[in-house]
Amino acid sequence: MITVPPPPYVPAHGLLKGKSILITAAAGGGIGFATARRCLEEGARALMLSDMHPRRTEEAARTLAQDFPQAQVFGQVCNVAVEADVQALIDAAEDKLGGTDVLINNAGLGGSRRVVDMSDEEWTKVLDVTLTGTFRMTRAMLRKMQPRGRGAIVNNASVLGWRAQKEQAHYAAAKAGVMALTRCSALEAAEFGIRINAVSPSIVFHEHLRKSAPESLLNELASREAFGRGAEAWEVANVMVFLASDYASYLVGEVISASSQRA
Repeated sequence: MITVPPPPYVPAHGLLKGKSILITAAAGGGIGFATARRCLEEGARALMLSDMHPRRTEEAARTLAQDFPQAQVFGQVCNVAVEADVQALIDAAEDKLGGTDVLINNAGLGGSRRVVDMSDEEWTKVLDVTLTGTFRMTRAMLRKMQPRGRGAIVNNASVLGWRAQKEQAHYAAAKAGVMALTRCSALEAAEFGIRINAVSPSIVFHEHLRKSAPESLLNELASREAFGRGAEAWEVANVMVFLASDYASYLVGEVISASSQRA
């Protein structure tokens, strides 16, 4: 298998100029932080990032505020599995951002376990963070966006919502649920001029993923992809930014694979 190297980092085009963004699980490395940075590069006027780790949340917000002094950057701790945290985050974002134009639901939880060995607690925890957490955030945000008659919500799904992999039944079920939630909620939100869509990444190498699976397995999975490599976090962030932008004005309930469905 030939490996095609990542392309050069794509310059910004002002796709989110003047927008306010709220993004979950955006501290540290990975897709969340890459997306937060990309949103600011694309001209977002204000951004609130959340995470459940206080120190990482503070450090990520401080870094982005220093790198983008023209924008307002805030950080707030939130566990999307706790309804009170979700409500507090949504209220804080509405207040500090002057209204939220875009919500990016990035929070999720994985792990590896065969079904026969999986406890109820392991199953429930992954579903509660990954699927129900996305539901909680979407529900709370829609209550703010619907009266305004505008807004965009972008969910982070996974190709495992479509295809099978051993030891991933809980995560795959949760991400398939995120896809279904995206499609159904999008039809309801469209009545109010709000767009809800999702991106479905295959494999993205970052520090959190490397902690959850053996490097040999990750390299094997990456070798099966169309380019023979995993995605860079910023490549997935680019798709999220597109879905959040006005360029995606006619997309409703779509789940975009990034990539590959092994065409």
